[in-house]
Amino acid sequence: MKHIPSIQERTSQPQKLAALRQAHQDWNTTSDVLTRLTRRLATTLSLEQQLAMLAEELNEIVPFGTMNYRHRIGNQDFVYATGMGGPHRCEYRLTLEGVCYGTLVLQRRQRFTEQELEGIEILLGAAICPIRNACKYAAIEQASLTDSLTGVPNKRALDDALRQAGQLSERHGQPYSLILCDLDHFKSVNDTHGHVVGDHLLQVTAIELERSVRTSDSVYRFGGEEFAILLPHTDDLAAREVAERIREAIATIRVDTGEKELQVTTSCGVATCLPRESTQAWLARADAALYQAKSHGRNCTRLFASIS
Repeated sequence: MKHIPSIQERTSQPQKLAALRQAHQDWNTTSDVLTRLTRRLATTLSLEQQLAMLAEELNEIVPFGTMNYRHRIGNQDFVYATGMGGPHRCEYRLTLEGVCYGTLVLQRRQRFTEQELEGIEILLGAAICPIRNACKYAAIEQASLTDSLTGVPNKRALDDALRQAGQLSERHGQPYSLILCDLDHFKSVNDTHGHVVGDHLLQVTAIELERSVRTSDSVYRFGGEEFAILLPHTDDLAAREVAERIREAIATIRVDTGEKELQVTTSCGVATCLPRESTQAWLARADAALYQAKSHGRNCTRLFASIS
């Protein structure tokens, strides 16, 4: 058993407590730009909010036309841009301890002076640690919403997206549709060819799904061999056409198992969000439509319009 030395109890020292209170007051009220910037950046882990704060403080010291920031976080590009550009620019790779946390570019009509460039670098030096923390937080948050096998968003991300889609549909009166796709007889693929082949088939399926939909549509792995596609501004009939296009695309997949080519089909269920409908009810109708497709011989699409 490890021996942990006891901490000797001491009486509080009024002078040090008073100095601490004064330091806290100074920290909250000081008007110098570095303290104000670091104080503001410490209030959030949102990279977008941090960059907005940095742009505001930078523009007070070195006026610029536009600020652009770009960074690859996980498997997504993060881009932040504000203002109007110009012919003169300065560019910085935000690096800390050998790791790059994005590229920041400032542009304007007038050339930047050496004194201005020095001021920019001082402010970026104060901002790099909070930006590093925000980038790491964004990466962790993205990983928690991403299926590790296929790289597409997972069920937790789908739940969030459905809630937001339901609210937007209610607010703006625009149709949002949901497609649930289930690979037919997938269990036999794992039983016959093993989980390595099964996992590869899921990865290829996710790629084919993303190729078959618009950039505004979103593909999710709902669980197991089941995928979901959220279609904004799409009614039930248009969603059914998308589901049929997806079904035909999945049927073209060929996986070499070493003995023969593996083919797969999919069944699809479609439901469009109804007024004042809960996320659970919307999802349940899509699942019921999928069950209908399964029970009618598979490799087909069914539309479930409402709950009786």
